[in-house]
Amino acid sequence: MAKIDARAEPRPEPDWIEALRKECERQRSQASVAHMLGYSHAVINQALKGTYKGDTRRLEQVVRGAIMHATVDCPVVGELPRDRCIFYQGRKFAATNPMRVQLYRACKSCPNRLRGTRR
Repeated sequence: MAKIDARAEPRPEPDWIEALRKECERQRSQASVAHMLGYSHAVINQALKGTYKGDTRRLEQVVRGAIMHATVDCPVVGELPRDRCIFYQGRKFAATNPMRVQLYRACKSCPNRLRGTRR
């Protein structure tokens, strides 16, 4: 049986967590970054500590779009920041705007859709 060395090198943190940490340092506030991303301060704090129990896939994609400037090719809008794509995926149907109707329909079967996100 292999012995586990407590002094072993820790795993490097994912690039999106590193980007989130740097943005918090740059803005000098987890709360302002949380507001920018549409999350609570507690979520950002827990994500940075590695204790967040929520949907880290969604948080990762929001960070990649808002902080790391990742984009996707939207079938309705064209090139779109990843965080905006996720925002559109979560919106409820409303016939108040033709583009919202197009986005609602396209998002349901879009290859950019995060599976398991609420709709």
